[in-house]
Amino acid sequence: MKLTSQEITHFLLAIAALLVVGHSLAAVFKKLRQPPVIGEILGGLLLGPGVFGVIAPALFLQVFPSKEDSPSTDYILAAIYQMGLLLLMFCSGLEIRSSFAKDERRTAVFVTLTGTLIPFLFGIAAFEAFDPASQMGEAQNRPAFLMVFAIAVAVTSIPVISRIFMDLGIIETPLARMVLTAAVIEDVILYVVLAIALSMVGGPLEAAWGLPQALGLHGRPAWGLVYHIGINLGFFAVAMFTGPRIFRWADAFRFNVLKRSSRVGFLLLFLITMTCIALYLGITPMFGAFVAGMVAATTVGERIKPKETIRSFSFAFFVPVYFAIVGWKIDLARDFEPLFFLAFFAFACAVKAASVYVGARAARESRAGAFNIAVAMNARGGPGIVIASQAYDARIIDSGFYTTLVLLAVLTSMLAGAWLDHVKRSGRPLR
Repeated sequence: MKLTSQEITHFLLAIAALLVVGHSLAAVFKKLRQPPVIGEILGGLLLGPGVFGVIAPALFLQVFPSKEDSPSTDYILAAIYQMGLLLLMFCSGLEIRSSFAKDERRTAVFVTLTGTLIPFLFGIAAFEAFDPASQMGEAQNRPAFLMVFAIAVAVTSIPVISRIFMDLGIIETPLARMVLTAAVIEDVILYVVLAIALSMVGGPLEAAWGLPQALGLHGRPAWGLVYHIGINLGFFAVAMFTGPRIFRWADAFRFNVLKRSSRVGFLLLFLITMTCIALYLGITPMFGAFVAGMVAATTVGERIKPKETIRSFSFAFFVPVYFAIVGWKIDLARDFEPLFFLAFFAFACAVKAASVYVGARAARESRAGAFNIAVAMNARGGPGIVIASQAYDARIIDSGFYTTLVLLAVLTSMLAGAWLDHVKRSGRPLR
């Protein structure tokens, strides 16, 4: 495919604008002791049709032309957006193993059980009681929408809360270890559920390819649901049981020319291979990349350097562009529903914080410690945004609920950062 000079110009202008605004606002938010990801999303929001498109519509179309005027530019941005998501999930998976601690397990187990199960069940109950069908996307898949709704209530952010802990200098504290251990287990569970929901609404292209098509599952929703639940759980179990051994064998294979030439290239090939296997099985590529990161995290020693290289470049280019595009998709003037947002925000925060607090107190944590753990685990950050973007792209939710979920992730992350910073500055113990 050959791009015209005009299309190349549009693409470069769009990428430059997203990078400059995203990184600049990320630096501002970091200075304010807030998660940089919030600045990246806000930068995309300011560049979107609801702000930049209203203030300077002609200039907006020069930087971000419509899909009809420049389909190639839209296609390339979509590809970078998808690659940013895959690298974000891969890097999140790489962090999983290092997040587990051997002590404070009792609190972590109690918090995981109550902080995941109770909000998820409350989400299902609220869905059945109030039936927010008006927020459903074009796919009109009620079971998938129910799963996304319940996940949105229960999710916790590993990347954002760990970044907050690092910025505040409390990453090595018992509270941080307990929160990260619980968040790791919780997010693995919820990503499996999200993968099942996404697999249930595969479009025509997905349905016409891979194992689901070979088994003739298209048009058979009952068998499709059984298959997608089983294949996602089976993929995760097999990958975690056999994946590390296969990875180590491939890494040590004497004829592995790619690894000898570039360890970074070898890791990226592993990411792509796992993602392609997931796609063939009818599993969302996001989950394949996440599991690939968890498997690759088993390597140690000198292999840490290529992982850091991937992280550095990903978070310099692909991931900021991904989050900026997440914000770019938001049109507050058209999609923001204040009453629904306030109701969902209050409900999700109250249920999540209360359930985590109950679990921490049951594990005999102090009231202050339990409250701090509850606030920390209410930060939805990156995973909350991934859920929103993936469910919206899969047409499970509409633009209004997408906006609600992104704003929920942003505000809860800001609240967690502000509260933990306040506790540290006041000199009070975290636990």
